[in-house]
Amino acid sequence: MRIASVVMITVLFFFAGCSWFNEPDREMEKSAETLVNEGSANYKEGNYRDAIHSFTTLRDWYPFSKYAILAELKIADSHYKLKSYEEAIPAYQEFENLHPKNEAIPFVIYRIGMCWYKKIRSVDKDQTPAAKAMAEFQRLMERFPQDPLSVKAAKKIKRCRENLAGHEAYVADYYLKIKQYKAALKRYESILAIYPETKFGEKALEQIALCKKKINKE
Repeated sequence: MRIASVVMITVLFFFAGCSWFNEPDREMEKSAETLVNEGSANYKEGNYRDAIHSFTTLRDWYPFSKYAILAELKIADSHYKLKSYEEAIPAYQEFENLHPKNEAIPFVIYRIGMCWYKKIRSVDKDQTPAAKAMAEFQRLMERFPQDPLSVKAAKKIKRCRENLAGHEAYVADYYLKIKQYKAALKRYESILAIYPETKFGEKALEQIALCKKKINKE
């Protein structure tokens, strides 16, 4: 009985192994056109993870297909739709590096900026996302000033600048609170010099006068 059981288990593992090894072949049975249609349908229906699978298979198995470039872009778009910005950013960057003259580049740069923009938090938090988002939007405007997306980018830059100024004001207010007037003064002067048009600019002007008054009394 034991021998029979061992034989049966061996047979089962053999057939299971065959099915595992044949799994990639099943994907290869699908044409590039079939995969792009599957991916597009899944993307349209909001099944972004399935879309990523279809487009990744297309990209990997048919790298010279006329659909390969589309697949690369839609992989990035799917990550963006999933709010997986950490995955979307390098996917868009890779697309730009591989296809620097593609007509989708303005959109790609805008999306990289939006990935960072979506990660912006309140002014008491680290504002690296705001700085990176602004850099991408500025890059878009410099390279493609006539593109409609540059108009949208300009509006996004305003919010980035407000956040960056707000963070400086948050730090400056803290220094003022703990009576580090010279440190506070430098921060307020920085706001006035770099972000004068923001809502924090006028406040900074008032606080500069206050800091100087406090310093003179020391």
